[in-house]
Amino acid sequence: MWWIYALLSALFAALTAILAKIGIKGVDSNLATALRTVVILVLAWGIVYFRGGLAEVHTLTRTNLLFLGLSGLATGLSWIFYFKALQVGRVSRVAPVDKLSVALTIVLSVVFLGEKLTWQTGVGAGLIVIGTLVLIL
Repeated sequence: MWWIYALLSALFAALTAILAKIGIKGVDSNLATALRTVVILVLAWGIVYFRGGLAEVHTLTRTNLLFLGLSGLATGLSWIFYFKALQVGRVSRVAPVDKLSVALTIVLSVVFLGEKLTWQTGVGAGLIVIGTLVLIL
């Protein structure tokens, strides 16, 4: 079932790039990021509320809060730089470079989480890097 969610994520990420490129025209990229963030904030909290998740807020530990906060900071910085790149670059070049995050995530998961690097994962990450270079050069 995870792969269905992953495919939906990829679909909506692709739509994000296209819709953002159209919407950012003539707008400061930071303002565009802020507006996008408000929409996401309302959507995410709405889902939590309607699914009854607010009752679980008190179960969050300091570690949860710290690392979710750091993850949010990383997400925010990613969005800010992504929107700036979309504003000045072509979507067909910006999006593939952004997706280098997949290869970087694989490396970081091995280094920081101790995940095992299989030959398939290594080859896949290498192909992502090669594919990105082919698309942008």
